[in-house]
Amino acid sequence: MTQTSQWPVPADSVRYVVPAPAIKALSENPLTRELYPLAFGHYRKAEGHHMHREHHRDYLLIYCTDGRAFLNIEGSPYTAEAGDLFLLPPGVAHRYTADPDRPWTIHWVHFAGPLATEFRNYMGFGPDTHCLHLGVQPRVLVDFNGLLSVRQTGFRSRGLVHAANRLRQLLAAIPLTVDAAAREQQPDLEIIHNFMREHLEERITLEQLAELAGLSPAHFATRYRSQTGTTPIQHFIHLKIERACQLLDTSGLTFAQISARLGYDDAYYFSRLFKKVMGQSPSHYRHASRH
Repeated sequence: MTQTSQWPVPADSVRYVVPAPAIKALSENPLTRELYPLAFGHYRKAEGHHMHREHHRDYLLIYCTDGRAFLNIEGSPYTAEAGDLFLLPPGVAHRYTADPDRPWTIHWVHFAGPLATEFRNYMGFGPDTHCLHLGVQPRVLVDFNGLLSVRQTGFRSRGLVHAANRLRQLLAAIPLTVDAAAREQQPDLEIIHNFMREHLEERITLEQLAELAGLSPAHFATRYRSQTGTTPIQHFIHLKIERACQLLDTSGLTFAQISARLGYDDAYYFSRLFKKVMGQSPSHYRHASRH
């Protein structure tokens, strides 16, 4: 028996539970036996919605499109916000409660079948990854709503076969949506690098750059490295070294003066950074470049 919540469904929400005989037929039909839905629905502003499962038996995919809820998965707390996609696999103890002030709106589907674990991995979930942030994506909503098109077919096998294949389509499209969402959330490198160049005489922080990108410091650092292969602070240091080389080439400033101009009171420390990047000391660089 499918473990759906007992939340009383209001008129503007939907809970569709596939009957046990129909589930057995889906598990035996060659067109559906690899992956099939057990129950699915759409809850709007699900006030009072809560669930606690210690012995979960199937896969549950939940897509939050509005509001908020609080989850605990295997002892780890999560806050679901609009755009978050959660996958709760069999055997994973969990509970969730809609925020009383801002109850979540969700699409959800329980599913099973031999390919369920393969699709879990394909979508990007894993033993320690239960949540992906997609943003509110129309494509995902279309695929979830495709499941609901089976309503009012009287549990006919053809309608359920169609729903099973819409489920496969939904799960197969998730990685494409994740990739698209990641591209949309990539920091604008031109803005970041212009900011660095304009502040070469200062000591900027990772937090400043992350705020400029509209991301948390950890997410910003990860996405910056994925785009450039280096860290943002390392790139900023390299820009300072480039500027130091230019000043060594074109001015009579001492390296201590150059260091101070670039935001380093400790010229010895900046000299070590210079040598690490350039492979030679500032004095050797100046002599080699001018003669």
